Amino acid sequence: MTNTVLDEAISHARTRLVPFLLLMYVVAFLDRANIGFAKQAFEARTGISESVYAWGAGLFFISYALFEVPSNLILHRVGARIWMCRIMVSWGIISVATMFVRGPLSFYVLRLLLGFAEAGFFPGVLLYLTYWFPEKARGEILGQFYFGAPLAFIVGAPLSGLLLSMEGASGLHGYQWMFLVEGLLAIIVGAWAFWYLADRPKSAQFLSHDERTVLEAALENEAVVLRFHAPAAFLAALRDRRLLHFAAIYFLIQMSVYGVVFYLPTEVEKVVGKSMGIEVGLVSAIPWTFALVAAYWIPWWASRRRQHVAFAAFALIISGIASALLLSSNKGVAIVSICVAASGFIAVQPIFWTFPTGYLSGRAAAGGIAVINAIGALGGFVAPNIKVWADQHFGRPSAGLYVLAGFSLLTACLITLLRNNPTRIAQDSPTNLIV
Repeated sequence: MTNTVLDEAISHARTRLVPFLLLMYVVAFLDRANIGFAKQAFEARTGISESVYAWGAGLFFISYALFEVPSNLILHRVGARIWMCRIMVSWGIISVATMFVRGPLSFYVLRLLLGFAEAGFFPGVLLYLTYWFPEKARGEILGQFYFGAPLAFIVGAPLSGLLLSMEGASGLHGYQWMFLVEGLLAIIVGAWAFWYLADRPKSAQFLSHDERTVLEAALENEAVVLRFHAPAAFLAALRDRRLLHFAAIYFLIQMSVYGVVFYLPTEVEKVVGKSMGIEVGLVSAIPWTFALVAAYWIPWWASRRRQHVAFAAFALIISGIASALLLSSNKGVAIVSICVAASGFIAVQPIFWTFPTGYLSGRAAAGGIAVINAIGALGGFVAPNIKVWADQHFGRPSAGLYVLAGFSLLTACLITLLRNNPTRIAQDSPTNLIV
């Protein structure tokens, strides 16, 4: 009877929370990556060079990384409703302000402010999911949450292309319309989050009394197990070598991801043979449609077969090879490579997050998840700059992508080492994380 009530509580929580968290993630990814869609027009209208663009795109991740841990610790203290509202409304305001960029200085300042504003959103959601979903359901829930990245591009690529095509409407450039509309969307969703989210199951009016009781008990039992076998205090987690191992893996994953994200629209422009607009936006959505499918099925298979490490390593190897082929002169090969690279880099991330969320608890989870994500965010800073450096150093436009592809293979090697670092979730867990 208890298991039935628990399953019903998880199902109700999933139905209530996951779609809204997914909407939040779509908006977050749009405001983080829309600079890639505006790249050509933005550079032309503001006089920003390729190197300035690379620095500005990456500066977001510096400030984002600096405020990750404080932001997540504040969320752990004050609750998700208040803090998620603050995060989204502030980053929406700054995203709107990006429409007024006039040169490198204002671009750098606003990208830094955007990083401070958005810091804590993603690790905050990951932490929030540990408040609501036991380990047996968390891997699948994480996979569903990661629908947000491909959805952001499936919806956002055509939307951004359409807004960019509004050049001159009401006296605004197309990229200004894009920053305005997508920034306002973040403000609206952030205000909605304050009224919609419940901080913990015990305060959730959409659950019955029995569902709240059983779900809280299941989560507390897991927390007790983790406190016996893994660090529960933040400072103790910082001294744990596994945390550094997780952080190194995620840093390299993010290098690979943003090597694709920031330059995918530009590569699609080359394949299509047209400048950014609704047609390029629609074609840019194709790889993320495949990534959406991969984000569901690959974590699902990994959980059912209890082979998270093997699936994650394989996805990175295939995606790394594909990302090295993005510049193929054969248009068919280039499009297929983009689809495979985007799919693998998105699908590997929910698999990865089952490792640290199944190992850390309490304040260690709040701070540890933020540390991992903060170090990973630095990969978003390094990726565009190392690509520019490699292209210039080797004198070939493909050199940067080859270097980033090599990092994907290195990441796969680091993930295979997790076989020797098993998490300490109870051995009878239905989804024993690392095999």
